[in-house]
Amino acid sequence: MAEAQATLAGGCFWCTEAVFLQLKGVSAVESGYIGGALPDPTYEQVCSGTTGHAEAIRINFDPAVISYDDLLDVFFATHDPTTLNRQGNDIGTQYRSAIFPHDAAQADVARAAIERAQADHSVPIVTTIEPLADWYPAEGYHQDYWNRAGDRNPYCMAVIPPKLQKLRKKFAERLA
Repeated sequence: MAEAQATLAGGCFWCTEAVFLQLKGVSAVESGYIGGALPDPTYEQVCSGTTGHAEAIRINFDPAVISYDDLLDVFFATHDPTTLNRQGNDIGTQYRSAIFPHDAAQADVARAAIERAQADHSVPIVTTIEPLADWYPAEGYHQDYWNRAGDRNPYCMAVIPPKLQKLRKKFAERLA
């Protein structure tokens, strides 16, 4: 079967990228920007919160090894889908929880995943399902950030290891 793509926003892209790079069936994860009005935005512009873009990741995966459904289960288990425009200390629409389906089938799976994830939360999930929009890869220094520089960044050291622990605990059979 051909490779597929998933586009997800769950706060800081360094954090979500680090999680999804650990999974069997994922061949690549690219950090970038989606969902805003400004063409070809920079990191600084997106961080200003004025462009409408979300920090997001685009995942290339083999559906024969890991399903889109499974990717969404990991997504909901490794970030907080109940905080509007916020993940921890990262605040603004650029840190929103959002799914950008690539087709109608992915949109259906996303709706079902939100319903499934809601069962694990006592407060409403605020994750949005947004139309697939122009994708802008983030600058090179953002790509594979955790593996290259994360252990020297106090923010990453505080935020990413707990996400990886959740991943290992709940999805050990999915790890590469």
